[in-house]
Amino acid sequence: MSSTKKELLSGVFYTAIAKYSGIIVSLVVAGILARLIEPEEFGIVAIATVIISFFSIFSDLGIAPAIIQNKELSQKDLSNIFTFTIWLGISISILFFLCSWPISHFYKNGTLLTICQLLSLNLFFASANIVPNALLFKEKEFKFIAYRSLTIQISGGVMAITAAILGAGLYALIINPILSSILLFIISFRKKPQELAQTWGIQSMKKILSFSAYQFMFNVINYFSRNLDKLLIGKYMDMVALGYYEKSYRLMMLPLQNITHVISPVMHPIFSDFQNDLTKLSNSYNKVIRFLAFIGLPLSVLLWFCSKEIILIIFGEQWMPSVPIFQILSISVGIQIILSTSGSIFQAANDTKSLFICGVFSTLLNVIGILTGIFFFKTLEAVAWCICITFTINFIQCYIWMYKITFKQSLWKFWKQFLSPILLTGILIVCLLPTYYLSDKSSIYATLLLKGGVFIIIYVAYVQIRGEYNIINFIKSKIKK
Repeated sequence: MSSTKKELLSGVFYTAIAKYSGIIVSLVVAGILARLIEPEEFGIVAIATVIISFFSIFSDLGIAPAIIQNKELSQKDLSNIFTFTIWLGISISILFFLCSWPISHFYKNGTLLTICQLLSLNLFFASANIVPNALLFKEKEFKFIAYRSLTIQISGGVMAITAAILGAGLYALIINPILSSILLFIISFRKKPQELAQTWGIQSMKKILSFSAYQFMFNVINYFSRNLDKLLIGKYMDMVALGYYEKSYRLMMLPLQNITHVISPVMHPIFSDFQNDLTKLSNSYNKVIRFLAFIGLPLSVLLWFCSKEIILIIFGEQWMPSVPIFQILSISVGIQIILSTSGSIFQAANDTKSLFICGVFSTLLNVIGILTGIFFFKTLEAVAWCICITFTINFIQCYIWMYKITFKQSLWKFWKQFLSPILLTGILIVCLLPTYYLSDKSSIYATLLLKGGVFIIIYVAYVQIRGEYNIINFIKSKIKK
């Protein structure tokens, strides 16, 4: 086995431990909080979270991936960049704190004022953590990163649940992000300590500017692509509607975050070694695409057919209005799982300019879709359908650009990775369709088990018979160990 494959598998393994353990933790925490806190309060915190995400872009400036990509930075450069991030974090935190008043006034919600002011702490610690965290990824400390993430997730979840039980209300929802950002910095800094320099750090920042500038601009436009729907729903519909939509969107993002976010953080540090051999990079990425297609496309089918059971079991009856939204959004899960890894490849190919250009097209299209759903059709379901359509178009344009412009290779190498996964997806739809009509007549637990059982049997049989992946031998080897 090549050293690259070993590094990739090792990184994915340890990241997967944290992420998949985190699925259980996050679902338990989300399920408990959904029963203790009203949808409107989730909507209020969603607005604050979306807005602070925008400020977070300016506390990052694309510095982290630039540090990973650049192999020539000295320790002095790192100290200077660390100092720059400290000054940046202080400035952005103060700015967000001051902006809490106009934000609260715009949404006509007094609670947002306090929420935003408390969350301003996040911006400082997130900025201060950029250099230590980037060095952990650059030096491929995936095992440490995995255990760190899981520890923080459990700690934050326990604190949030405890606060909610004690009657903290919507303030329980911000304990986790605040505590997580502080712990993340403390643990990362102890592992990769940095010294403050008597400088603004500008000179060292210039060494990574050509890479980080396009990364930063992509982050800005990608923010609007991902968050404009929530900002406008909160303003032009209401906080209850936003609560239902945000819960559906987060649930849709859960498999995305816990599948590709296992792979993507590992891909950039490892594949950046191939930045001067794009053929090797593209060949390696083709294998990743095929693997993700076999996961993502069938998963979209399962989520569509099990949407009602998932919502009711995890969140409860009061979240029933989220079912149709989640069902529609689940259609896009498969392509999003694959698309979300594209950024790591553009970075590894040292082509953040193409990442930015694709991001501009994607954002413009998504904004048009969101505005159409909110102001023309005026329903949450319409917004979800528009997002699915725009994601599909963005998927196509992104990979045409990547293979034609960045890799300079035939698109057939890309499209042929989907032939077998699409066939499997079609078979699953046909076989699961009869079970869909049992949802209103049987127990939600029984129908979920039935649908899950049918899915697993067909999936394993198809993959095994066609020799795509030897799942049975893999399971046997793990049992023996």
